[in-house]
Amino acid sequence: MNGKRESVVDVQGTVEDGFEPVRDAFMANFARRGERGAAVAVYRHGRKVVDLWGGTKDGDGAPDGTAAPWEAGTAQVIRSATKGIAAVVPLLLHQRGQLDLDAPVGTYWPEFKAAGKERVLVRHLLSHRAGLPVLDTPLTPAQALDGTSGPAAVAAQAPAWEPGTDHGYHAQTYSWLLGELVLRVTGRTLGTWVAEEISGPLGLDLWIGLPDAEQSRVGRLAPVTPPPPPAAHGLRVRPKRTVAAAYEDPNSLTSRAFAAISPGPDENDPAFRAAELPASAGVATARALARCYAALIGAVDGHTRLFAPATLTLARTEESAGPDRTLLVSTRFGLGFMLHGPASPLLSPGSFGHPGRGGALACADPESGVAFGYVTNGMQRNVTADPRAQALLGAVSHVVG
Repeated sequence: MNGKRESVVDVQGTVEDGFEPVRDAFMANFARRGERGAAVAVYRHGRKVVDLWGGTKDGDGAPDGTAAPWEAGTAQVIRSATKGIAAVVPLLLHQRGQLDLDAPVGTYWPEFKAAGKERVLVRHLLSHRAGLPVLDTPLTPAQALDGTSGPAAVAAQAPAWEPGTDHGYHAQTYSWLLGELVLRVTGRTLGTWVAEEISGPLGLDLWIGLPDAEQSRVGRLAPVTPPPPPAAHGLRVRPKRTVAAAYEDPNSLTSRAFAAISPGPDENDPAFRAAELPASAGVATARALARCYAALIGAVDGHTRLFAPATLTLARTEESAGPDRTLLVSTRFGLGFMLHGPASPLLSPGSFGHPGRGGALACADPESGVAFGYVTNGMQRNVTADPRAQALLGAVSHVVG
């Protein structure tokens, strides 16, 4: 004991017999890991086995319990965990024969061929190999949200490296690369496609482009402090260049990638939540994230699975691995999803999913039949390996073996 009084939070929800360690880990996040408001959900073999929530709805609310409580239907901005949901769309389009992953992006989006990008393939966008993590001229928040400036900027941008030869996390530009590709192929925005083809049929509280009628359900994110030393990220870094130093250098690829929108948008602004930014502005409940990933790997409550076996194989087959030019750590990517590795530990070597910077995580493990979703409003200083999410994953792993 350290003599400090641990905070007590009224955790609500249910766990099936045997999954009590997940509830214990969730409660410990509030007591010992600085949690403010959060929810976690787990599906196994298509059935919901964990559905928990607790804390305050607003991350910047009063810590003494006077703030509004997190409720069963509270949703949250999930930051880069949105990328995994967005990746489902081109993979399903490929599954339906509407999109060739090995075709040049310019086949569908002719303006994209500019500035030496003629040979950028669709799979390069999904695996962060397009060489387009930065913009020479960052967008203002208003431009980032307007639906046209972002696609125009990435179409005109010259690659930072020869496309297809290396990888680097496309932190912000992923929004306009995938969003415009889907629009050109389908005539629908990516957010509309998700609403009509995924969230609607599966009954998910999950949006890329939050409707006005749902704004009141969303908790406010707490302010985020500057990134800590790399040890606190739980990441392995190159010895000659730390993540923290790269963030502080405005000319580094790391800093420029995250500053493709400058100044950074207000994530608590209803306009940000309403914008269709597939890299960062998704809004979801933990329950919806877990249910969506459960549907990728199997049938859910009588609904047909989303990914055919061949598509599931594509999603989690390694496309990029090794030192990441943007994150300066060793990352692994399939087609749109992060894969299990040192930078983003998941449930097993066969797991796939995506974290959100500062907290959120969604993933699935086909071998154990587990799908996992975690959302929080207490943004902490990490990129991919949040200690709260890792504690919950560890509890799930303990239960399922």
